[in-house]
Amino acid sequence: MVHVRSTHVDDPKYKDSEQHWLNAVSDPEPLENTLAQLQQQFPEHPEALLKGQEMVEILAPLKLDAESLLASLYVPLLDAGKLDLDKLNGKQSKTLIVLLRNVQQMQSIGDLQHFQHGQPDGSQIDNVRRMLLSMVEDVRAVLIKLAERICYLREVKAADEETRVLAAKECAEIYAPLANRLGIGQLKWELEDIAFRYLHPNTYKTIAKRLHERRTDREQYIDNFVSSLQQALDEQGIQAEVYGRPKHIYSIWRKMQKKHLQFDQLFDIRAVRILTHNLKDCYAALGVVHSSWRHIASEFDDYVATPKPNGYQSIHTVVIGPEDKNVEIQIRSHDMHDDAELGVAAHWMYKEGAAPGKRHGFEDKIAWLRKLLAWHEDMAGSESLVDEIRSQVFEDRVYVFTPKGEVVDLPMGSTPLDFAYYVHSQVGHKCVGAKIDGRIVPFTYQLQNGDRVEILTQKTAKPRRDWLNPQLGYLHSSRARAKVHTYFKKLDREKNIPAGKELLENELQKHQLTLAKVSKSLDLERFNVTSLDDLLAAIGAGDIRLQQVVNQVKPQASEEDRLEQLKKRSKVNKRKLGGTSEVVIEGIGNLMMQFAKCCEPLPGEPIMGFITQGRGVSVHRRDCDQLGHLLHQHPERGIDVSWSRQTKQDYQAGLRISAMDRNGLLHDITSILSNEKAAVLQMDSDADSSSQTAIIVLQLAVKDNESLQRISQRLRQINGVEQVQRV
Repeated sequence: MVHVRSTHVDDPKYKDSEQHWLNAVSDPEPLENTLAQLQQQFPEHPEALLKGQEMVEILAPLKLDAESLLASLYVPLLDAGKLDLDKLNGKQSKTLIVLLRNVQQMQSIGDLQHFQHGQPDGSQIDNVRRMLLSMVEDVRAVLIKLAERICYLREVKAADEETRVLAAKECAEIYAPLANRLGIGQLKWELEDIAFRYLHPNTYKTIAKRLHERRTDREQYIDNFVSSLQQALDEQGIQAEVYGRPKHIYSIWRKMQKKHLQFDQLFDIRAVRILTHNLKDCYAALGVVHSSWRHIASEFDDYVATPKPNGYQSIHTVVIGPEDKNVEIQIRSHDMHDDAELGVAAHWMYKEGAAPGKRHGFEDKIAWLRKLLAWHEDMAGSESLVDEIRSQVFEDRVYVFTPKGEVVDLPMGSTPLDFAYYVHSQVGHKCVGAKIDGRIVPFTYQLQNGDRVEILTQKTAKPRRDWLNPQLGYLHSSRARAKVHTYFKKLDREKNIPAGKELLENELQKHQLTLAKVSKSLDLERFNVTSLDDLLAAIGAGDIRLQQVVNQVKPQASEEDRLEQLKKRSKVNKRKLGGTSEVVIEGIGNLMMQFAKCCEPLPGEPIMGFITQGRGVSVHRRDCDQLGHLLHQHPERGIDVSWSRQTKQDYQAGLRISAMDRNGLLHDITSILSNEKAAVLQMDSDADSSSQTAIIVLQLAVKDNESLQRISQRLRQINGVEQVQRV
């Protein structure tokens, strides 16, 4: 059985940590040797070394292993910036280094408190996510951090009020709820008591004084009550240990607030605990208690049948003892007591094949993850955190496990294939199936928090191209999709190299250059490749734009030359444009007519004429802004016109295309124009390298408005095209 120390702030045991720090350690020699080394290495930091000893004293009763206690000696030096983990590598075990990194990542837990005061940025959210993962990965890191915070609270006892209050608020709002959710009663009570003393010093002193005034009488009363109860249990053959338990000042104050009671009205100032060997004896002991003294029904709680959310189990009852004084009695087994005082620390060594009767490691980690989620919800529910954190840290992510119980953090909506590629590219490439908690699921299954994912592989298996189709739902994360894309890019490398070479040589030839001549002057680093073959393969795959390479070897090429090349590649010639003979003026004979340059109407569009001075009739689209302006000034000059029934010639129309700049964009555009038999009269292009965007302005010769609308619609379907507008 673990004997719990009093968590009163003024406990004299706290005042000489150096004398008592190894009392509860089963094998103190490794710790003594490590401390001696650290004292020799860091003689100028005795306060950090003393704090490490104090942390060991706090953690030793939690039954932690030697490596965790060793890490506790290093943590204060790590927090002070005096320890470099990279330099520590090789000198200490890999497990110790990983544990120290996990503790270091938990520094981000402070971000949770700061989030109340404003919107968190992306780096803070990433830090919190990594912190949560480290907490799930190794619970020992959490216990070490809680011990460090207790030491810090003790340290600031003599500091200024502002420092004490800030430290107390952090521990009261974040660390005490965490210890509560994890069921670690030993650490929870001290965090709460010290924080309460700093935040409400007058109330704390009043309650402490009243407890002290009655201590002698209360202790004598409890001793007599314990003797009577122990005798009653022995007479019934129930093996149990009975003792009076210390009452924590914060819990007394909280009960006074919750039940609106005065100090004299509290039931549990006098408190007794019964520890039995098994569950059956718990209820047998309860029968002895209720048969010996009258109990208060409203104060009875059976947390064995209905455990608290943090797993706490115990039977609570209040009886009217001798002299009509109320006594609170807690009844639990030794295992329940260890769980209540140690919480997850009682199960920290979760490995497959654990001791009989204990939960397997994987199930422990799922329960552990759920406790962390619940802890987060506790704080969010008390408005300590903003909703954005809940969505970005939890709702945007899914936490699943490997068959060995290792945690994997993926975007919400991820599939088993995403998981496979997260583990390793080859695991994803060779994946042929997946199991969730032992049952086969399809590749499109969306992973849920706590799923245990097992990937089935075959040596001959290969990725499928349809995995890249987002509509099929095989892959959700961009990371996994990029790995599949890279696989096929490497697969097609032998085809892409000659194709890229041909494209580059043809383009260089237009500038009177050869690949052999410019290969030595190519800046490969600029294109993030290491060899000429890599560059050619990237050109052939469309990952590097051809014009970027040409501009790098021939930067003096003028913009006019580039546009001229674009026009030549379009392979379209000007054709005779349609005339105004296609337009009929209602009720009037032949007049000189011309199409307005401001709107360039096409057959099929509603049109209207405007009689000009000396230039005949100007034909506009009816929705033309310029026409509206003219008619507003001279409404009498408007005249109805219409298209003739047959149009035989082409008309000029302008289009403005906004698109993401990429290799092959112009080819896709001219292919559509060629298929639609639309001649390109003029083409102007402007590319912005910083934003990777391009603006292309076309002057086309088309039959009518219907043809132009059809061309516009097809251009909008080109990959990367964002907008097509009439100009």
